[in-house]
Amino acid sequence: MANSRGNIRWGIATLLFFASTLNYLDRQVLSVLAPTIQAELNLTDVDYSYITSSFLLSYTVMYAISGTLVDRLGTRRSFLWAVGGWSIANLLHALAKTAMQFSVFRFLLGIAESANFPAGVKAASEWFPLRERALAIGMLNAGSSAGAAIAIPLVSVIAVQFSWQAAFVVTGLFGLIWMLFWKRLYVLPQHHPRITPEERELILDGQPAQPQEDVKTSIWQLLRMRQAWGCLCARIFIDPITYFLIFWIPKYLQEQQGLTLDQMGLFAWIPFVILAIGTLLGGIIPRWFITHLGWSLNRSRKSVMLFASLLIPVCCAVLFHAPGMTVAIVAIAGVMLGHGLWGNITIPAEVFPRHVQGTLTGIGGTLGGIAGILSQLSVGWTVQHLSYAPIFIGIGIAYLFTLLCVQLLTGRLGEIIALTKS
Repeated sequence: MANSRGNIRWGIATLLFFASTLNYLDRQVLSVLAPTIQAELNLTDVDYSYITSSFLLSYTVMYAISGTLVDRLGTRRSFLWAVGGWSIANLLHALAKTAMQFSVFRFLLGIAESANFPAGVKAASEWFPLRERALAIGMLNAGSSAGAAIAIPLVSVIAVQFSWQAAFVVTGLFGLIWMLFWKRLYVLPQHHPRITPEERELILDGQPAQPQEDVKTSIWQLLRMRQAWGCLCARIFIDPITYFLIFWIPKYLQEQQGLTLDQMGLFAWIPFVILAIGTLLGGIIPRWFITHLGWSLNRSRKSVMLFASLLIPVCCAVLFHAPGMTVAIVAIAGVMLGHGLWGNITIPAEVFPRHVQGTLTGIGGTLGGIAGILSQLSVGWTVQHLSYAPIFIGIGIAYLFTLLCVQLLTGRLGEIIALTKS
């Protein structure tokens, strides 16, 4: 085994973590402030579902496009354009006065934010060997949870002390600062001036003997592969749950559990911290199984996915009988933990070569976004006319069904497919 001396790759993972932190911090500001803004501007829950769906519409359309652009432009330039774009779009929210104006600015936010995961997954595949890739992408994904967690106390304090408009301005400025670090520090491993030969060898471990970066693979070739559809099913059925957890859980805690905006700042961040921990553990635990028990990547990852798929319906059932705020937060934290452990966006990097991962991640994001748009409209109607109960029942079923799809379609994780020219 190659000596693992050198830690440049973990510095890259840290940058990816903070990129996702900002990505979700900016999109979560509206979720935290939704009841406040709705009360001030007389917006209904259906109005709110239209606003969130406008984000998902552009996010969905651009996800596949941004994935292809990331593969062509590279991660360095892609992230600079994306973070700059979504930071400016977030700043513009401070000017909104109507549901239509919020919808327009959410639409712009979705265009820019769509590049985060295609670029992040591609960067992880460029800088990490297969056995560490789930952890690297877990750090990328943990950043999204951290951003959602940070948003709750940060936005609450800013809104209470100043105004809800100030919350959009402050959070929007953070991304412009991140861009300075990314532009200075991100270089591909083969060109990095400080990487050691040992770390470079480690990064290349497990890659196909024949480089495939010059092999041209069309989207249609990917869509004819059952392994690709296993990856896509993981986005189609799990992504809508991600959007529900991010967009609706803060509202659920305020409207169903009676948390005030001040209490949100004190307690509502806890499930999102657990979500971040779950995404990290989703990479750490399989890596421990591989290193200490000698398990394959396939057995390690799917064992964690199965545990998460069984944990989530139990926690959803507890929510039906939650006697108070404390039990509700613990149950939601359990759902968040399982969701983080699952690691659905990691699967393409464990099956497909680097040169198609941005494209495949983008297609998955687009299909997941379409499912998300439909689910957001359904959630808005269900919450307004029925309750949250049908939503939590669907969540409890979704993970086991998706794991079955991955098992039947994608097959073994950790075995990179050798693609031929289309």
